[in-house]
Amino acid sequence: MSLDEIRKDWTELGRSDPLWAVLVEPGKRHGKWSDEGFLATGITQVDGDLAWLEQQGVRVPRGRALDFGCGAGRLTNALARHFPEVVGVDISEPMLEQARRLDRSGGRVRFVHRTEPDLACFGDGSFDLVYTDRVLQHLPPELARDYLRELLRIARPGGAVVVGVPDRANHTARGLAVRVIPHGLMRFIQRAIFRYPAPMRMHPIPRGEVEAIAAAHGGQLRATKAYGEDPSWRHVRHAILMREAT
Repeated sequence: MSLDEIRKDWTELGRSDPLWAVLVEPGKRHGKWSDEGFLATGITQVDGDLAWLEQQGVRVPRGRALDFGCGAGRLTNALARHFPEVVGVDISEPMLEQARRLDRSGGRVRFVHRTEPDLACFGDGSFDLVYTDRVLQHLPPELARDYLRELLRIARPGGAVVVGVPDRANHTARGLAVRVIPHGLMRFIQRAIFRYPAPMRMHPIPRGEVEAIAAAHGGQLRATKAYGEDPSWRHVRHAILMREAT
């Protein structure tokens, strides 16, 4: 699957049910997320993760932050409570329309539509915190790893990168199913049976790979924590500290 196909799928999801597509929760489909309830989940998550970073000895300078794959701005708004300048970048223009509608930052957030397979629009070491969650899993595996390298490139020395991505399928019947069902068939099931507006592909990145990529690009994986109760996937977030320049 190409990045253009990913863009088309998430453009349709952004048009049809954007808040649910960003945060798939029971009972929230078909526009049942309230704006404030949706944004409140982002505040809880970001506040918790910044406290977690502090507990790991990672003290992020409060300058500039990036929300990669920002979708409807759930986490972008939350980051703006802690950073004076935040950039949200996404491949789906309808998602960004929602993000602009939900912007509560008072002008401190800038949203960027990016459809190229890189982050060349940002220079090396541009952000004190680079944050991404529930994004890389939806990309073809090699492209997801390329983007991880880009996220590390644009993080400043002494800054941090937080990466949320499944590290494996769970040891459950549903976990077995997502491991063995071909992607093409899974797309069909999501559309024909579950009636998704567009399919959401899923791929894990094992923790060891995240650690190796981080080490090769100036980062040190400091901690990993599991979260959520997805019966199919084990979701984790990784805290990566960028090494200071010598």
